[in-house]
Amino acid sequence: MSAVRTRFYRDKVNGKFMGVCAGIADYTGIDALWVRLGFLIAAFSMGWPFLIYFAFGMLADKKPASLYGDRQEERFWQGVRQSPARTAREVRSSFRDIDRRLAEVEHFYVSGNPRLSAEIEKLR
Repeated sequence: MSAVRTRFYRDKVNGKFMGVCAGIADYTGIDALWVRLGFLIAAFSMGWPFLIYFAFGMLADKKPASLYGDRQEERFWQGVRQSPARTAREVRSSFRDIDRRLAEVEHFYVSGNPRLSAEIEKLR
């Protein structure tokens, strides 16, 4: 499922013409307005970006409607596309934090209950 979320899609729902600029904005996390302005400046100064735009418009798949569950999930996958290593570090850090908090809860309940402490030690 992650390969589906890390691909480039053209975004027809948020797009103006073929959805390529909106797709680039979704893929990178940059606001679509800035992508469109950058495209227009490049297109009118060089000319060839129009050809690339139409090629992407014809070849890229349309973005699935249920690609993201919510805005937080969309931001997460944009972060994965931008920097997978940083995202992996953030996920590891979140798990370490959860593990630390769980150990604190365990210590709180076990320190006042020696019978529970013995049961947990038996399970280890």
